[in-house]
Amino acid sequence: MSKTVVSAEKLRLKTRSDNKGWKKWGPYLSERQWGTVREDYSPGQDAWNCVTHDMARSKAYRWGEEGIAGISDNKSYICFALSFWNHNDHILKERFFGLTGNESNHGEDVKELYYYLDSTPTHSYMKMLYKYPQTAFPYAKLVEESRKRSRLEPEYEILDTGVFDKDEYFDIFVEYAKSDEQDILIKVTAHNRSDKPAPITLLPTIWFRNTWCWGYDNFKYKPMLTGVSNKVIEVNNKSVGHYKLYCEKADELLFCENETNFQRLHGVANNTPYPKDGINDYIVNKNKAAINPNNIGTKAAARYTRVVKPGESVTVRLRLSDHSSSEPFGGFEDTVEKRIREANQFYDELQKDVDDPELKMIQRQAYAGMLWTKQWYYYNVNEWIAGDPAMPKPSEHRKFGRNSGWRHMYAANILSMPDKWEYPWFAAWDLAFHTIPLARLDPDFAKRQLAVVLREYYMHPNGQIPAYEWSFSDVNPPVHAWATWKVYEIDKEMNGKGDVNFLERIFHKLLLNFTWWVNLKDEGGNNIFGGGFLGMDNIGVFDRSSTLPTGGRLEQADGTGWMAMYSLNMLRIACEIAVERPVYQDMASKFFEHFLHIAGAMQSMGGSDISLWDEEDQFYYDMLHLPNSQSMLLKIRSMVGLIPLFAVEVLTPEMLEKLPDFKRRVDWVLTNRPDLAGLISRWYESGKGENRLLAILRGHRMKMIMKRMFDENEFLSEHGVRSLSKFHLDNPYQFRVHNEVLRVDYTPAESTGSMFGGNSNWRGPIWMPMNFLLIDSLLKFQSYYGNDYEVEYPTNSGNMVSIKHAALSLADRLIRIFREDENGRRPMYEKYEKMQTDPHFKDLLLFYEYFHGDNGKGLGAAHQTGWTGLVAELILSVTVASKSEIKEVI
Repeated sequence: MSKTVVSAEKLRLKTRSDNKGWKKWGPYLSERQWGTVREDYSPGQDAWNCVTHDMARSKAYRWGEEGIAGISDNKSYICFALSFWNHNDHILKERFFGLTGNESNHGEDVKELYYYLDSTPTHSYMKMLYKYPQTAFPYAKLVEESRKRSRLEPEYEILDTGVFDKDEYFDIFVEYAKSDEQDILIKVTAHNRSDKPAPITLLPTIWFRNTWCWGYDNFKYKPMLTGVSNKVIEVNNKSVGHYKLYCEKADELLFCENETNFQRLHGVANNTPYPKDGINDYIVNKNKAAINPNNIGTKAAARYTRVVKPGESVTVRLRLSDHSSSEPFGGFEDTVEKRIREANQFYDELQKDVDDPELKMIQRQAYAGMLWTKQWYYYNVNEWIAGDPAMPKPSEHRKFGRNSGWRHMYAANILSMPDKWEYPWFAAWDLAFHTIPLARLDPDFAKRQLAVVLREYYMHPNGQIPAYEWSFSDVNPPVHAWATWKVYEIDKEMNGKGDVNFLERIFHKLLLNFTWWVNLKDEGGNNIFGGGFLGMDNIGVFDRSSTLPTGGRLEQADGTGWMAMYSLNMLRIACEIAVERPVYQDMASKFFEHFLHIAGAMQSMGGSDISLWDEEDQFYYDMLHLPNSQSMLLKIRSMVGLIPLFAVEVLTPEMLEKLPDFKRRVDWVLTNRPDLAGLISRWYESGKGENRLLAILRGHRMKMIMKRMFDENEFLSEHGVRSLSKFHLDNPYQFRVHNEVLRVDYTPAESTGSMFGGNSNWRGPIWMPMNFLLIDSLLKFQSYYGNDYEVEYPTNSGNMVSIKHAALSLADRLIRIFREDENGRRPMYEKYEKMQTDPHFKDLLLFYEYFHGDNGKGLGAAHQTGWTGLVAELILSVTVASKSEIKEVI
């Protein structure tokens, strides 16, 4: 019998589960610190204008750092990133450029081309690519053209400027390979893709996060960078230790301070003659006085100026190490190649069931994006509100303004970001989806992500989970129990044993959150829930997170569906824990009864004739209760009406036999409350393998919801399920209030309105996380009904298939967004010929925030690998299922 070989990367992961050891250094820098709430000290809470892109090169940040292809230690005390100059730009390329919400016709948007290509979970090897124009970067053109466009026009992207049309650009690859835990080899390779020689200056840059300017006694110490000839930068920081940055064949070393240039920004004297933008001024403006001639400071760069011949490349090598070496570049290439082999070995094992090379490529780039978008996130709300001792006091309005009710909040952790430029702050419900693909890569990290946002220094004392820094009090869908169970299952599958301690730890914190929902979001006390926009920004006729223009209150089919799902998730977790700790059977019973009451409420509220289910349309809608006691359904055919599908769970007879107290309680409730028993699906009728089904949707309603969902004239597109039915293309929903008509139109691309900044749209596009939840729910229904139960897919096609077949077909439609079609074109890149045909573009993938409801074009944030990285899990599900079906046939 052959012995299973454990990969070197898996062995590294086993050494420790926290962000230390091999994970102490990683891609923990943001890609945009400017324009964030944390750096906003303006009186009017105007984050985008308090620190702008133009100010960023001169402003020392308080709460974090940014950079291109950057890495740092796990608290970002020491930061390293790449800067470039093409000898035409008016500033160094030290940070990615993008438009603010006010500058763009569809909200904030990064205007650069960069790709995450590879990473191992411990970041023992990482690779990314930046495409840098050789002509002047079109900063002004991007702003001017975007401002001209209306919300009815698409966003103006960097490819639209023509700056890449003649191939006058550099492909700059950045690779990191760790020789040891704190010994990092850095390789930067710039390829000239043009047909003529082109100059480039590469500036690998190291600096300290500024901790010394804010006036705190425990941070008066100022660290130091010191240059030794043009070869070594000594790095001394007592919080992290002593390092050396070896710079092979650098032209020179440049030093300044990571401190604000007050003269440039505010017209007052500087604290240092060599402020943060000194290296920029030295390189671009030839100002020799801008850098410190003594080769000391808190920010430093090694300059490499080269002329690269057409079609050729230049490589520079550096090494950041915690120990001295007389031959720092000896064995450099061997170590890099070894780490690449180890990365390949790790992914070969992870992708052993995926045979298609293109699917492997898509999946691996998705995983790379998941790992590159980690970030050290720092935000002490109490200090932010009070201000720092050495700085001017913030406005008094801050005490009562944004996040003022979250003074307990103290975040200082490595977190998975939705996108490190457009969303460089954690978003709680996004994070729940991130943990699913992350659990395949690094189960311990995925579990820690779920645990940290539920800790007492994140979760509000009242039980609310913080949403995101723009407003911690916004209400997101309660998906963390679902994610907890999914991570538990993946971890158990990969390691052979479930981590019940993890389940129990999370379960207790989720109890607090569930109670918050029950106490604060069930306004009528009838188990029908509101909650506001619930992440689906503009899906309704009006802003569901604000006071209704009609007065009254809204009871939401999605809010109630989410809570039914939450109840079943908590029930399933409690059952699993109860197998080892029988006392949890009481909690399983509690959530079983919660689910029954919510199921009853969705059928009819408080015994009245009013229901969220509309018999005429055979669909779920939100209910508006007006101040005059009238009530009405808001008949918008949206994702809101599909969410009740999420409330499904299957219990096996083996599980029930292990939980006699829970089984007895279930039987008692169903016997003595037939009014509730009749509202859930087929509990008394055993399904495939004697399984028992708990679901809001009974057979008929489930079939009718699926009929709409699988209708290509309504929800089903070539590339997934739309968030709004295409029915509204010809039949917009209209609602009259105060002599104004509000409309909901089918809008398959970017938002045409300004709600929530106008930078996302739930009125027609395809959203990966919602599709993933639909597929997950369909597979649960399949596990109960089996292959004998068939649905028509697509609707009106006459094609009858199992629920599993429909679910996997839906997954395949989503995967096809990224795949080349029969013409060699990827739907997500639509009209961009360069991305479709150029060999230096066509296999580089972006993971967009959402996708066009009709043609699959990528929209919104371009690096939303967070939840769009779920495509990696879909690829695994489809390929494993396909192989399983082949085995069944054989």
